[in-house]
Amino acid sequence: MIRLRRTATAAALAFTVATTAVLGFAGPASAHVSVNPKEATQGGYGRFAFRVPNESDSASTTKVEVVLPENAPVGSVSTMPVPGWTVVVEKRKVDPPVEVHGSQLTEVVSKLTWTATGDAAVKPGQFQEFPVSMGPLPQVDRMVFKSLQTYSDGNVVRWIEEPTPGGEEPEKPAPVLTLTPASASAAPSAAPAGQVEADDDDDDSDGAATGLGIAGLVAGLAGLLLGGLAFARTRREAAPKA
Repeated sequence: MIRLRRTATAAALAFTVATTAVLGFAGPASAHVSVNPKEATQGGYGRFAFRVPNESDSASTTKVEVVLPENAPVGSVSTMPVPGWTVVVEKRKVDPPVEVHGSQLTEVVSKLTWTATGDAAVKPGQFQEFPVSMGPLPQVDRMVFKSLQTYSDGNVVRWIEEPTPGGEEPEKPAPVLTLTPASASAAPSAAPAGQVEADDDDDDSDGAATGLGIAGLVAGLAGLLLGGLAFARTRREAAPKA
């Protein structure tokens, strides 16, 4: 009996170790650098955050590099301060220029590098977001932001693989922002044609009603006047002669 219990305990322990090993191997593949939100509108502006989880059990994330795609230049890119982190903005020349509010820009942001200072590094079991404002967003279906994540032990994880539509997720996928065309909106007008015609009809109806009301009032006054005259004439005829 004791031998059976020991055998069952050993089997359970082996199963637990095996399960932990499998989950420990598969877990990091599902936690990767991403951009949030994941969808936006072409030609618009938006606030996006690059979310960086720490996948190491012993090292901290000390540097994050995000490369903006060359085939989708963005005219305006600004970063939000992240406590304990510095950011370096790199630019590149573009031809043709990118138009932003009527201005032709010949340089655009090509790379953003955040570096931790002091004790601000992303520790095991934590994540950090790096907010960015971008726009106008280019007329493309998607933007792929190839990223590098550097750990305190010198390990560098390259999140640079482009996902294939309909295919399996790569082992080290790059963050992807999906862009959709802006919906066509009708030009505003003072009032629809049908509404104007309805208003005209209402005005005509109101005028006719007012005219009828006045005519009725005049007829009523005339009736009272005629009735008074008839009553007075009747009294005079009925009065006895002296």
